[in-house]
Amino acid sequence: MDTKRALAGLGALAQETRLAVFRLLVTQGPAGLPAGVVAERLGVLPASLTFHLQQLVHAGLITQRRLGRQQIYAAEYSCMNDLLAYLTENCCGQGASCAPVCDPADSFRGDHDETPARACKC
Repeated sequence: MDTKRALAGLGALAQETRLAVFRLLVTQGPAGLPAGVVAERLGVLPASLTFHLQQLVHAGLITQRRLGRQQIYAAEYSCMNDLLAYLTENCCGQGASCAPVCDPADSFRGDHDETPARACKC
């Protein structure tokens, strides 16, 4: 991934509604969701949602397809993985310096008193 594409992806995600849309679509897998369902689940007006969906499509983070009369949106996992790889490579060098900080398993480990550990600070 080049810097221009990384900036487009990060810029698209740097807005609360778009980040919420992307997070929701990532959890839905390749099948995605109709735009109306996304609007309903997030409590976003359809007209506003259309703008945010198009920004995410333009950045390559989600795909759009027609199914009958519905527009279905799905996360573009390859773009998400490319963006994560770009950040790891360009912000962490070889990735080793990020490993102890960004180990997702750490967020599930607590002390012996079963207090949840703090989430990673990525």
